[in-house]
Amino acid sequence: MGAFDVVVLGGGTAGLHVATGVAAGGRSVAVVEAGLIGGESPYLADVPANSLLMSASRGETWEDAVARRAEATGGLDDSAVARRLAGAGVTVVRGTGRVAAPGLVEVTPAAGADGPAPLRYRDLVIATGCEPVAPPIEGLADVPAWTTAEGLCSPDLPRRLIVLGGGPAGCELAQIYAAFGSQVTLVEAEPGLLPGEPAFAGEMLAAALRRAGAEICVGSAATKAERSAEGLTLALEDGTRIDADRLLLASGRRPRLSGLGLGALGITVTPGAALPTTATCRVTGTGPAAGRVWAAGDVTGVTHTHAGRYQADVVAANILGARREADYSAIPRCVFTVPAVFAVGAAPRAGLAVARADLAGTARGRLGGEAGRVELYADRESGVLAGAVAVGPDAAEWMAEVTLAIRARVALADLAEVVHAFPSYGEALEAAFRELAGPAAAGGGDGGAAAGGAGTGASEADQEVGLLSELDMETPEGDAVEQHQEVVEEEEPAARPRPIPFDADEADAAEQEREAGFDDDDYR
Repeated sequence: MGAFDVVVLGGGTAGLHVATGVAAGGRSVAVVEAGLIGGESPYLADVPANSLLMSASRGETWEDAVARRAEATGGLDDSAVARRLAGAGVTVVRGTGRVAAPGLVEVTPAAGADGPAPLRYRDLVIATGCEPVAPPIEGLADVPAWTTAEGLCSPDLPRRLIVLGGGPAGCELAQIYAAFGSQVTLVEAEPGLLPGEPAFAGEMLAAALRRAGAEICVGSAATKAERSAEGLTLALEDGTRIDADRLLLASGRRPRLSGLGLGALGITVTPGAALPTTATCRVTGTGPAAGRVWAAGDVTGVTHTHAGRYQADVVAANILGARREADYSAIPRCVFTVPAVFAVGAAPRAGLAVARADLAGTARGRLGGEAGRVELYADRESGVLAGAVAVGPDAAEWMAEVTLAIRARVALADLAEVVHAFPSYGEALEAAFRELAGPAAAGGGDGGAAAGGAGTGASEADQEVGLLSELDMETPEGDAVEQHQEVVEEEEPAARPRPIPFDADEADAAEQEREAGFDDDDYR
């Protein structure tokens, strides 16, 4: 029997970060994982999805994209990650863990692993991730279907594909397969794509997917699936019938909590529900003899890889004795399509001031001819940002400052003074920041706008001046002719000899050549 300070159930992103963090703090730790060490994100989710999207944007063939994906995911081989864990002082146990009693975990070994290995612990961390949920569709079990993980590791390119679910994963997969030539139909039961975000984001993404060749069906749920001679037929509530070779299920996931034996710790597990936790990521509802139980990652209901990593840092700090609380006010939500969708913080609601700006109002947007939009949501009372949504090229990159502004509660008056490089998409934020900060930030008043302003915005004239760029400047034809005449008239007297006010010899010329150059003011 092994005895450890910490036992982590689940070897995904969150579990590994907890394990390495507490091991670095001098604690003994074991990670129990039956699947791939590292979890789904690097092998079956985020990394392969982004690899395929990048290959599509570069015009690669499907075969080349599959090869590139295999390289990016390490061929689904986790041995290198396991070695790095061992090098960090973490014991890796291949198998499925189940709590037998407070302080005791029994492990059913994975195929090929060593025999049962009961593990004793002082702190237990639940980081078992999430699993796909099959929607209640009649006949679903009888048709050829993929989960998102299978869709991101298969070498096959279906001729006709139905993607069921218009959330982030469904939209990314629809764009991937449409880009490589599949006839894709994306089905979403809600009225629009990305139903958890403001409507404009889903509408702009739907338009982009249609331009890529995908068909979008929204507002009608799937009710029945049937096998056909060539594949399958999916029926929708509104009577629509869609034929395809394969169905890809991207319609929902749930925390993976069944079979963990958490009842032995006094923890009640509700099917489909996340583990309840405190601000320190400690699981609530444990019995008096349960000891300290923590949770990080998808089991908490916060289903983003970067959020799980953040929670893992919080858990590790608390286990090591440094109290730390999680703040979820600025956790990014991303869809890495083209255009990308980025959201952070609160969604629009009553009491929040709203400012909008189109990327077409920036020089960078006009140069690329790309559609995009930013919406910012500010709290009227506190005068700080509460949330934001952006649609545009690589939106997650140039919206990072908004994440920082929300997390650090930067005053709107200060944000209105931020200068962005020209030309860049970030310039769209300047107009929105000024609108939220009020007229003084746009150039009117005495420049001392209160942070709580969230005002009505700059005047029309001020906004025009603020958005003026070099691309907006034109030289009328009459001016151009006049300038040309002035230059020519100045050049004509040069034909007459002029006295040279100094002697020029070869030495002087060499010295002047050495001294010529650029100073700091010449650089643009």
